[in-house]
Amino acid sequence: MEYRELGNTGLMASVIGIGCEGMSEDNYAMCSRLFDEAERLGINYFDLYASDPDLRRAVGKALEGRRDKFLIQSHICSVWENGQYLRTRDLEKVKAGFEESLELLGVDRLDVGMIHYCDSMSDWEDIVNNGILDYVRDLKRQGRVGHIGLSSHNPLVARRAVEEGGIEVLMFSVNPCYDLQPASEDVDELWADRNYEKQLTNMDPDRQRLYEICQARGTGITVMKAFAGGELLGSNQIAGVKLTVNQCISYALSRPAVSVVLAGAHSVEELRQSAEYCDAAPWERDYAAALASFPKVSWVGHCMYCSHCEPCPMRIDIASVTKFLHLCQAQGTVPETVREHYAALESHGGDCIGCGACESRCPFGVAVRENMQSAAEVFGY
Repeated sequence: MEYRELGNTGLMASVIGIGCEGMSEDNYAMCSRLFDEAERLGINYFDLYASDPDLRRAVGKALEGRRDKFLIQSHICSVWENGQYLRTRDLEKVKAGFEESLELLGVDRLDVGMIHYCDSMSDWEDIVNNGILDYVRDLKRQGRVGHIGLSSHNPLVARRAVEEGGIEVLMFSVNPCYDLQPASEDVDELWADRNYEKQLTNMDPDRQRLYEICQARGTGITVMKAFAGGELLGSNQIAGVKLTVNQCISYALSRPAVSVVLAGAHSVEELRQSAEYCDAAPWERDYAAALASFPKVSWVGHCMYCSHCEPCPMRIDIASVTKFLHLCQAQGTVPETVREHYAALESHGGDCIGCGACESRCPFGVAVRENMQSAAEVFGY
């Protein structure tokens, strides 16, 4: 298993985490099976957005005797009312739901307290104005929540929450199809077939900007919907090109700020298949050729951080140099942490000899030599 630091939280999380979609299957017996397999595989991170008390109780039972082996990302504002799930911004219901969740899980704290499902600006304002954000901050001060998170599908709302609300962990939908779509308050727009019938060009700039802002601010991203609910792995009416589990995971993990892909699993075998990413060969992880073949989609000129441009005769890590350049361009300055990471590279933009071998290999027609020159100008070498 591979591990990454989750933003600036100090938490070391497995790059593969468990989504909770399949945990309630087989009358909740699947829950313990998934946790047993996760422990064997070295998976230490999971998300629990569901408010079903029986599921939370099953997760609590699965954690017995091994709480210290897992990092819990559980959702605040996701409650159970009249026998069904409810997303609420009613502060009293939120408080009661949080207390119940800890009791059912049998724990005294969450590693990440995730403010649940915010896709509109008005909803974010409710979270701030109704005292919910202050409440979660209080939970952190009390040590009952380790870090404050928020889940969203809307890059504009997510960015505002990160910049204004001090969100430390963002749960966001990341895959090469959703990344083409502009911000919307209607999550159904992400997978609506009509939105993929027109000619599409490059990643939505608001999504790219969000990832870069999170990277620069140290906000870790945990990924939901990496497989688009399985659509990218099957007939794939969205993209028109079938992708593999490894390609989807690799794409998500190559975005700035991403630490964990939360893989939905309806069986032990599905969880194992996602974890096999860590042992996959580079060619099995490679998503560039598949993305370049998407019908009606042009990625020309957009660096996808796929590293197809390498090896460089000057040993430049071109993807990293480009990513650090983009982070500075997004910020309009050179953050000290980015400067330090750039300095730690073996070779730098200024070492480029302009041979052009990289550009001949790039599937997306990126002006790599121009980017290396820009990096040398921004960083000074």
